[in-house]
Amino acid sequence: MGKNITVSSLSLALILTACTKEKGTDLPAEINNTTEQSQILRIAAAANLSDVLPEIIEGYKTDKGLPNQEIEVTFASSGKLYSQIISGAPYDIFLAANQDFPAQLLNEVFKGDANHTPFTYTQGQLSIYSATKTVGVFDQNTLTELLNSNDKSKITIANPELAPYGASAKSYLQTQNLYEALIAQKRLIQAENIGQAFQYAHTGSVDYGFVAHSQVIAMKATPEHFYLLAPTSYPAILQDGILITNEANAADFTDYLRSPTGQAYFSRAGYLAVR
Repeated sequence: MGKNITVSSLSLALILTACTKEKGTDLPAEINNTTEQSQILRIAAAANLSDVLPEIIEGYKTDKGLPNQEIEVTFASSGKLYSQIISGAPYDIFLAANQDFPAQLLNEVFKGDANHTPFTYTQGQLSIYSATKTVGVFDQNTLTELLNSNDKSKITIANPELAPYGASAKSYLQTQNLYEALIAQKRLIQAENIGQAFQYAHTGSVDYGFVAHSQVIAMKATPEHFYLLAPTSYPAILQDGILITNEANAADFTDYLRSPTGQAYFSRAGYLAVR
């Protein structure tokens, strides 16, 4: 990661930083653009982007000839980031892992303002990953039987209330008639976000983890240790972003995300490109 990219956890410093309210608007003061706002580009990004986004940022700075552009990224679950933004955290861009949270911001904060219309920047994929078990040799039916038959195995998903990848994993388990049984048997371990779900699976704290496919690509997992679920077997993980401020560099960066160059980064990282 380049020296001008700051990756932080959810930080009280972001909450306490505020901008002066623009005259003549009814938006919260903290998320209005002002002439005094720092030129640092601040991005709130879903946890699943922690592998690919730093690479995209370096490419953006190189391609645009902006070596000194400071870009600060906070990775967390989309739900937590949404709450931070509603509370006034001074982000310029929100890159969520679903379409719901940016749409809520458009309706609840920006009141349908076309300057803050959400945009789809990628589509995520869901994999079942295990650091200790072989899963890549199964098909979907035999994999379901495996998860159902081994009553001692532990399975993790991200919090479905906050993490879109967790919501899709929950839906997949429900369609396979596994979710309620796993809950009843106390075999389903809920992680805070998709990053923590992957950590649980990767360290062997659980036997299987429903993770972002981009995570297994990033750590170069061998094929026998993951199974890429068919995109039609769970709700599509369409990931939307939204501009929080009217900063020109924020709009320029989101244009880069959606350009053929930006989409090539996502494709190599295990996402499905969007048009």
